[in-house]
Amino acid sequence: MSTIKQGDKLPDATVYEGKPDHAVKIRDVFKGKKGVLFGVPGAFTPGCSKTHLPGFVSDYDKLTKAGAQVIACTSVNDAFVMAAWGEQNGADGKVMMLADQQQELAKGMGLVLDAEGMLGTKRSKRYSAVIDDNTVTHLNVEPDGSGLSCSLAGTVLKQLQES
Repeated sequence: MSTIKQGDKLPDATVYEGKPDHAVKIRDVFKGKKGVLFGVPGAFTPGCSKTHLPGFVSDYDKLTKAGAQVIACTSVNDAFVMAAWGEQNGADGKVMMLADQQQELAKGMGLVLDAEGMLGTKRSKRYSAVIDDNTVTHLNVEPDGSGLSCSLAGTVLKQLQES
C-alpha cells in the first residue's frame, strides 16, 4: 500500500477507545469535522511520552482556537494501554486515545514502521495530519519514521491557522 497523501480520504479502519470492545471507525471520528490525527510508534516510549503527546495536550486550546474540532492520537497498542497513557498525560477531554490494535489504520494509511528489532512488532510511523471531513489536507511524516522533526503540535497548529 502506498502512503496516504494530501487530498486522499482516510481509510475505512477500525480503532478502539478505552477498552478492546469499544470499536470506533476512524471515518466516524472525522465525519463532518476538521481536526488533527497523529500517530506514534508506541505509548509510553520516550519521544512519544516526553514530547509528542504532551505537546498536543498542552496546545489543545491553541489547536481548537485554530479550528480543530477533534484531536486524536493513534498507536499500535491495546486500548487499555492507550487509555492509561492518555490518563497519565492529562489527555482526557482533549485528545482521543485510539488503539490501532491490528494495525488496520497504519496499514490503510501506508504508515507502518518496522520496529520489530526495537519494539517487538510492526508499529505506526510517527506522523501528524490535518483532516477535514475525512480528507487529508496536510500530512507530516517523519523521514525516519520515528524522529521528532516535523510531526509535532506546533507544525499542525501553523497548518490549521493557514487553512
